Amino acid sequence: MSVDGSVDRRREALANTGNGNGVVAPIHSTHRLRLNPNSDHKPDSYDDLQLEYSPLLFSSLERYLPPSMLGESRDAKLQYMREILQKYAPEGERNRAQRHKEYKQKIILNYQPLNKEIYSMHATNFFIPSFLKAINDNAEDSFRSIMSEPAPGIFTFEMLQPHFCELLLSEVENFEKWVSETKFRIMQPNTMNKYGAVLDDFGLEMMLDKLMEDYVRPLSKVFFPEVGGSTLDSHHGFVVEYGIDRDVDLGFHVDDAEITLNVCLGKQFSGGELFFRGVRCDKHVNTETQPEEILDYCHVPGRAVLHRGRHRHGARATTGGHRTNLILWCRSSVFRELKKYQKDFCSWCGECQREKKERQQSSVLATKLVTSALQWILVFTDLRFKAPHVFISFSGTAEEGWRVNFLSCLLVILSCYRKNSLI
Repeated sequence: MSVDGSVDRRREALANTGNGNGVVAPIHSTHRLRLNPNSDHKPDSYDDLQLEYSPLLFSSLERYLPPSMLGESRDAKLQYMREILQKYAPEGERNRAQRHKEYKQKIILNYQPLNKEIYSMHATNFFIPSFLKAINDNAEDSFRSIMSEPAPGIFTFEMLQPHFCELLLSEVENFEKWVSETKFRIMQPNTMNKYGAVLDDFGLEMMLDKLMEDYVRPLSKVFFPEVGGSTLDSHHGFVVEYGIDRDVDLGFHVDDAEITLNVCLGKQFSGGELFFRGVRCDKHVNTETQPEEILDYCHVPGRAVLHRGRHRHGARATTGGHRTNLILWCRSSVFRELKKYQKDFCSWCGECQREKKERQQSSVLATKLVTSALQWILVFTDLRFKAPHVFISFSGTAEEGWRVNFLSCLLVILSCYRKNSLI
């Protein structure tokens, strides 16, 4: 291979990066994303665009762009972020996202909304005044003033106005009527609920994005920072329906979310209590429940429950009437990526914390045993020189007796270290 040939090939490669006019285009792929978000940067809004991913995801990702990109136009930043998502998202995920986008567009083009006022955020019409005041104050004391915490990590509070609950219920009923009349096949809310609807799919996605960004994220940033509460950037919003002719109950499970908002919309019903049984990581999801982790919660229309998605829970049978709940699964792509590299105990998993505490206690005990054994060695060493006759064995000399006792102490020390290493 000649030197001239390799030089020519390098020149050809550089030429291919141009725009056809002899001008080399900027290669943004050489720029690296920031490790931590730029909290001082105010990202652009992408709500007015039809995108393959949530507009909020792009706004959140923009904070991680390299400094040289932040001054670029919105279109340039959007193209750069799309390239990143296309590069790292698996092909199957990209295809699924594209099919889902086409599915939603087909619904939105054909379905006529009943209550158009709920398709964009109108906070004073949606939320009760005490909730709005706490959010506007944006302080932990204000949040806690409107909340109850019946068990660690489970927060309940009054949130939605009755009129908004009625509007959302009637909108869902209207959508379900349209589905029945057109025989349009819709997706189930999730893998466990058969009855209900995905709100994002018929036009409420932008409103729910605002709900997560402006009203859930301030709360989760304070109460759930260890599971990505401050970096929520996507959601899955839906309603579930319970009753004799709907889903009756819901089995024990965890949510595909970092944070879950669950709000009862109504109507008249009996039964259907939520039961909680402790927070668990993937490794410990099926472990036993501790007595202090048991909580049963009764739904009240307009009242919200906020908890970690990994907080194990289920719903008891609805024994009468009809109950509908708004569910918002809030997710953090940053937390999910970081979780892949976690090797130690989860700070938020109840079972991990119990194992860690047991390990610490065992380590302290092992240290005490080793210290005691070392003290005995010092005693033996001192006696060897002051009273050698103490170490005379039945079958040998004082020197052999010393070796037997010294080896016994070493075995004690080794067994302590072995026990400690296996915990």
